[in-house]
Amino acid sequence: MIEVSGLTKYFGDHAAIRDLNFSIQRGEVIGFLGLNGAGKSTSLRILGCVLLPTAGRVTIDGFDVGADAHEIRKRIGFLPDVPPLYPEMTVGAYLGFVAQLRGVGAGEAPARVADAERKTALTDVHDVVIAGLSHGFRQRVGLAQAIVHNPSLLILDEPTSGLDPEQIVEMRRLIRNLRGEHTILLSSHNLPEVSQTCDRLLVIHEGRIVAQGDEAELVSLAGGGSDRIDIDVAAAHEERARAALAGLVSAVEVLGAEADGAVRLRLTAPASLRPQLVRALCAADVDVLRVDRGALHLESIFLDLTRPRAARAGAPS
Repeated sequence: MIEVSGLTKYFGDHAAIRDLNFSIQRGEVIGFLGLNGAGKSTSLRILGCVLLPTAGRVTIDGFDVGADAHEIRKRIGFLPDVPPLYPEMTVGAYLGFVAQLRGVGAGEAPARVADAERKTALTDVHDVVIAGLSHGFRQRVGLAQAIVHNPSLLILDEPTSGLDPEQIVEMRRLIRNLRGEHTILLSSHNLPEVSQTCDRLLVIHEGRIVAQGDEAELVSLAGGGSDRIDIDVAAAHEERARAALAGLVSAVEVLGAEADGAVRLRLTAPASLRPQLVRALCAADVDVLRVDRGALHLESIFLDLTRPRAARAGAPS
């Protein structure tokens, strides 16, 4: 569905993205992860034919974004970080207007609008003016306008931005229900959303793709986890803990302070060594608050991959 090769975009002297290379197969749900300013929105706007690239090539469903933008726009649904809504219109009138803009015939438009409303749980607000809707419902309307013409590709830029926890869960459910009908590219820094929704992940940092693959592949890339142990100790006992562990493990990394006044230590050691490590800490009069096998989760992987390059020896550029 998507082939990206050497994609680069400059704004003046600033390179927002550099030499991006990736492909997305038809029907996949892909998470596009990155910190604010990493280049996610720039990349999506090029894929959505809103911006032209400075260099490189992008094809969507076989069409080039530079030469065939009109054909591509027929095949994509785009939800930007701020939904393109007309607040003075009702939900139904707005979706009918978008369907017309997307080339849906007058005879077919009512059925398409009804289907989009059903999929995004908007049927009950069909006649409600958009200005009177909550933020969560406005996000649903934004999603509905992206699917009203039944596109092959859905591009969703931070679809849960500004939503409360209950609304996030509902939006995540709506997106999951769309899988299989569309290829979906989902940009977010909401890690649970990406973990629970996507088949594969692309991680972008400082304008470059630093990793791609499913969660298991990213775990392997970030160093596995089978030989890691995380131990939380009282912050006041950090130095004592490091001294007690020094002769037992090959490396002790201080991950930082926790909210409960603890400090987290990451050890390079097999999980079978945990009882011996705890005994050594207790013998040194260290308060042990938590012990974990240290298997990497998406949050740990993401933080590791987006650390400054100087701190990531051996990470791909």
